[in-house]
Amino acid sequence: MRLLDRRTFTAALLLPVLATLGTPAFAVPINENLDIGGAIRARVDYDPDQDLEKISFDTFFLTATYTSSSWIGATKYRFYGDAYPFKHTNKIGAISFPEYAWVGYRFNESQQVQAGLNKIPFGLQPYFGSTFFETLGNVIGLEDIQDLGIKYIQHSGDWNLQAGYYLRPIDQGQGTSRGGRTYSTSVAKADSYVENGSNNQERDIVVARLARNFKLGDWQSEIGVSALTSTLENRDTHDSGRRNAQAVHYLGKNGPWGVQLQAARQDMQPRNPGSDQLVTFGSYDATFNVAAKGNLYVADLSYDIAGKYGWFSGIKLYGNYSAFDKSEQGFDDSERFIVGTSFSLLDLWIAVEWLHGKNDPYIGGSSFTQSLGAGGSDQWENQLYANIGYYF
Repeated sequence: MRLLDRRTFTAALLLPVLATLGTPAFAVPINENLDIGGAIRARVDYDPDQDLEKISFDTFFLTATYTSSSWIGATKYRFYGDAYPFKHTNKIGAISFPEYAWVGYRFNESQQVQAGLNKIPFGLQPYFGSTFFETLGNVIGLEDIQDLGIKYIQHSGDWNLQAGYYLRPIDQGQGTSRGGRTYSTSVAKADSYVENGSNNQERDIVVARLARNFKLGDWQSEIGVSALTSTLENRDTHDSGRRNAQAVHYLGKNGPWGVQLQAARQDMQPRNPGSDQLVTFGSYDATFNVAAKGNLYVADLSYDIAGKYGWFSGIKLYGNYSAFDKSEQGFDDSERFIVGTSFSLLDLWIAVEWLHGKNDPYIGGSSFTQSLGAGGSDQWENQLYANIGYYF
C-alpha cells in the first residue's frame, strides 16, 4: 500500500487553504437584518483499494439570511466542478444548484410559516446523526431533503409540530445528468448508464412531524414520529403510484454525551413499464436505483470535548451506523458505519471520517447505480474522507 508523500500531501492540502485565507472575508451585514456569507471547502479522499488518493477542491457556496421581528428568509447556492469526483467537467460552476431558498413569516415566538425551497420535516433534525458525510437516509431520499412548498412550524410547551405540503422537488440545476442536478436526493429520470432505471416525477408531497421534549433521568430527550406521502407519476406509462414513509426517533443529550436513534419505513409503489421493485433517485449530478421497499435504521453516539486546546476548539467525536434493510427477496441490504471527528482549527472547520460501507454507492468500489437496489459487491469497503472549510 503506497502512502502519499508527506511533502506532496502537505503542499496540496495547504494550497487551497492559503488561497482562501489570502482572500478577504467579505461577509457583509448589509443591515441589521440581512447577512451575506459563504464558504470554500477542500476535500481529501483516500482509498488504496481503488488507488484513490485525492486532495481537491470540494465546493464554493454563498448564503444570505434575513431576520426581523416578523419576516425571515434564507438562501444557499452551491458550485462544483473541475475536481474529483467531477473531473468530467472543465470548470467550477459546471455543476451548480440551490440547496435552499425560502421566505417566512413569524406570527409570534411559537408559530411561523416558510414558503419556497425548504427542508421537509421528517425524522431527526436537522440531520440523521453527527456525521458530515450523512447516513444512508440521505441517499434514499429521507435525510436533508429540500423540496418546493410550504411548511408550518408550531412550538407549544414541550411539543413541536411541523407540517408541510410540497408541490415537487426543485427543478434541475446546472450539470450533465438527466435527473440528478440537485442538492437533495430526489426521485429522478434515470441516466442512460443506469440499468433498469425509471423515469418518475414526485408530486404533491405531504409530510408531518410531531416531537416532544422531556427529561429521562439525566438525559434531556426528544421523541418524535414522522409521516410522508406523495404521488409518483411515471412519465413513460403516464400512470401514478405512491411513495409512503414513516419514522420514529429519539434524541438524547447528557452533558457531553449525545445519542440519536431512528427507525423508518419507506414503501414506494411505482407504475414503471418494467420492474416496480426499483425507483431511480438522483443528486450531485448522478442517478442510481433504490429498492422500492425497505426499512432504515440509524444509531449515533457522540461526545463533545469542551474548551480550547491551542489552535483547536469545538471538538466532537462520533460514531454513526445506518442500514437499509430491503424487503425484496434477493436484494442485498446496504450498510454504512462512520467514525470521525469534527473541530475548528483557527478559522477553519474540519471533519475527518473513516467510512465503512457495504452495498453503498458512495463508499468503495461497489456498484454506484445498483448498490441501493439489488446490491453491489456485497462486501465491506473502506475510505478515509476529510473536509476542510473556511466559512465567512
